[in-house]
Amino acid sequence: MKKKLYKHGITRFSGVRNIFRSLRYRNYRLFFAGQSLSLIGTWIQRIAIPWLVYRLTGSAFLLGFVGFAGQLPTFLLAPFAGVLSDRWNRYHTLIITQVLSMLQALALALLYFTNNIEVWNILLLSIIQGCINALDTPVRQSFLVEMVESKNDLGNAIALNSSMFNGARLVGPSIAGVLIASLGEGGCFLINGISFVFVVVSLLLMKIKPQELNKKETNIMKEFKEGFTYTFGFMPIRYIILLLALISLMGMPYTVLMPVFAKDIFHGDSHTFGFLMAASGVGALVAATYLASRKTVLGLERIIPLAAAVFGVGLVAFSLSSNLLLSVILMVITGMGMLMQTASSNTILQTIADNDKRGRVMSFYTMAFMGTAPFGSFMAGSLASLIGAPGTLIFGGIACVAGAIVFARRLPCIIEQVQPVYTRLGLIDDCLDKPEKTDS
Repeated sequence: MKKKLYKHGITRFSGVRNIFRSLRYRNYRLFFAGQSLSLIGTWIQRIAIPWLVYRLTGSAFLLGFVGFAGQLPTFLLAPFAGVLSDRWNRYHTLIITQVLSMLQALALALLYFTNNIEVWNILLLSIIQGCINALDTPVRQSFLVEMVESKNDLGNAIALNSSMFNGARLVGPSIAGVLIASLGEGGCFLINGISFVFVVVSLLLMKIKPQELNKKETNIMKEFKEGFTYTFGFMPIRYIILLLALISLMGMPYTVLMPVFAKDIFHGDSHTFGFLMAASGVGALVAATYLASRKTVLGLERIIPLAAAVFGVGLVAFSLSSNLLLSVILMVITGMGMLMQTASSNTILQTIADNDKRGRVMSFYTMAFMGTAPFGSFMAGSLASLIGAPGTLIFGGIACVAGAIVFARRLPCIIEQVQPVYTRLGLIDDCLDKPEKTDS
């Protein structure tokens, strides 16, 4: 009978030290500090742009169109950006994308303070930022492996990243409200531009080992095909990405409909909307803390369908609730399910993907997670106009639960195929029981 044992030598931590153990790596510690400040600026700008567009135009259509246009490049370009991520030096590429993002924010600030800001240049700069994000996201995800030396700490680093992102999501909008009232939207753009200085400096201070680059004499399309075949030819990666795409398409757009629930269902105002969104963020933070406390990637494959089901059930229950307090609690649960599903998927993909194809695998992750967002938002808005916001969330939640069931049914095969990879990486030891030797 086979025994699956954690590899000897795993560093043991307890309590708070275990949750923050990835910070013992100098490069990741620098990255975490720089990104913590930069992400707050990013969320400040995310709030300011739609506010400015609606103030300038009063058009809900243009508000949605600018958001759609800014997200579409991620869907269209991410797979090809993954090829470049495997070809180029990820460290240098990440520095370039951060500098370009800083210039985009400063360009918005310059246009605002010179009274030249118009919807068309907001739209153009949003598309440019979308193109930058299409390259930045797979590069950033793949670069984690180069900062965290032990595969057993990779899940912890990804969970801390999620905590950082959701923490910024809670803090950023509050600061944006103060800045818009005092300095106008231009102040938000300027603060965001300045915030990138911290992440660029943190990257420059890192000591990165030379990266083996993909020097094959092949064109981008051939490498794209190779990445596609690898990603969707290996069943664990294929099912993880397909479930993530379903969750992102059918479940994630719940955020678009939150203003409808806040105003029409709970008869509240912007504060009600803020409570609901903050509750989702709190749930995500709780889930991220739990994932950060785990000592190994082993077992995450079982969490994925469970978390997806919790997310789907949470959406259905929320759509049926007319009590604000209960709905806030359900939003916490929904946020937990969402984060645990996406972060667990991220961790497993980065762990089992071959190093020379990791960028392409993570580009399909980006495409599934972020690239489907504009289509999901558009679909949710259209469906809500026909069957109402509650009916739309019920439909999306049921789809998420159905996807979780399909994944769970394939789970034994997924585990069977992923265990040899874990063994090759040294995450588990496969030992056959042998009779003890006796002295003769």
